[in-house]
Amino acid sequence: MDALVEAIGDLAVHGANVQPGQILGVTASIGQEELVHAVAGAAYRRGALFVDVFYYDPLVKRARIEHADPQTLGFVPPWYGQRMLELGDRESARIGFSGVVCPQALDGLDPALLGRDQLPWVSEITKVVDDRSTNWCGVACPHPRWAELVFPELPPGEAYERLRSELWHVYRLDEPDPKAAWDERVAALKASATALNERAFDALELSGPGTELRIGLLPTSFWQAGDFATRNGIRHLPNIPTEEVFTAPDPERVDGHVASTKPLVLRDGTIVRGLRVRFEKGVAVEIDADENADALRTRAASDEGAARLGEVALVDREGRIGALGTVFYDTLLDENAASHIALGNAYAFSAGEEDRRRLNRSGIHVDFMIGSPELEVTGVTRDGSRVPVMQEGDWRL
Repeated sequence: MDALVEAIGDLAVHGANVQPGQILGVTASIGQEELVHAVAGAAYRRGALFVDVFYYDPLVKRARIEHADPQTLGFVPPWYGQRMLELGDRESARIGFSGVVCPQALDGLDPALLGRDQLPWVSEITKVVDDRSTNWCGVACPHPRWAELVFPELPPGEAYERLRSELWHVYRLDEPDPKAAWDERVAALKASATALNERAFDALELSGPGTELRIGLLPTSFWQAGDFATRNGIRHLPNIPTEEVFTAPDPERVDGHVASTKPLVLRDGTIVRGLRVRFEKGVAVEIDADENADALRTRAASDEGAARLGEVALVDREGRIGALGTVFYDTLLDENAASHIALGNAYAFSAGEEDRRRLNRSGIHVDFMIGSPELEVTGVTRDGSRVPVMQEGDWRL
């Protein structure tokens, strides 16, 4: 088996912390079978009861968008969501793969129609996450076609070797003990989250090219790193790599405008370039982009909370992804290269019990990147004092 794929599979099972006797649900795309095999082997070696694999095929989605009645595109077979809920009911483990397998699969299709069919995303994921019923991890899967998208200036073979080299680096596989290296990085991120929690800011002000945004926070908004625990205490890393600290904002107190600093790649592979969003009283009242704006507009209109924020995340420059300067066209990697915000659902555990009813609720969760070395983040205290939080990618707390 390919050494990189085997190492990522082993990290994914470590990140999800698969337990003996657990079912492991895996979500992958056609073309990512080798990583599925690596994950299955690592999971069974840890004592998994069963590895259940769901494959998404982007070309089947293309056929649907091209030929199906547009009024039917919102339909999702109920067993798709039921599978996710059953994984939660059985307190299973979950691993999901990102990474491109067919870059042109959805080219030329109407972005508004693409937004109606949100597969492979299913809204039941938000309930399983909020319930903390599963221990889970997401990883990116290398693929030659993905490499061609990321490095179009290189011959295909060289592009794939470049992608492999950069993934080896960002996954910390060049460390003597990659798992220990991730534990050390997560500890540093948790220290940054603690410093933010000690300040108990009322709001954040973000200022940079194309961005002047004020994000209100709830009294008990809780900053945390990518180090979760299930309701039964199973610790897990929901993403590898993870380089962010994040919390849930007050969904009614977001005002100003923001410009994305990296392309947004939706879960079906649709690329939204040059994204610009304007907020008033928490609502995204204008969504524009140089390409595929309608794909995001349609998602933002899918329910009452879809046009409000559910997450704000800060990323420093100590991580390995941003320093490369590579646009990976993969949200898992790109969101861990730069600070970002997310339209849609907030994690229920991002605020104290007394504020949870105020958290944003939605069937979507779409992260997009707004961070850059030029972005300045300022914390506003409840008495109106302004405190530098991040400048030039460095913490100032």
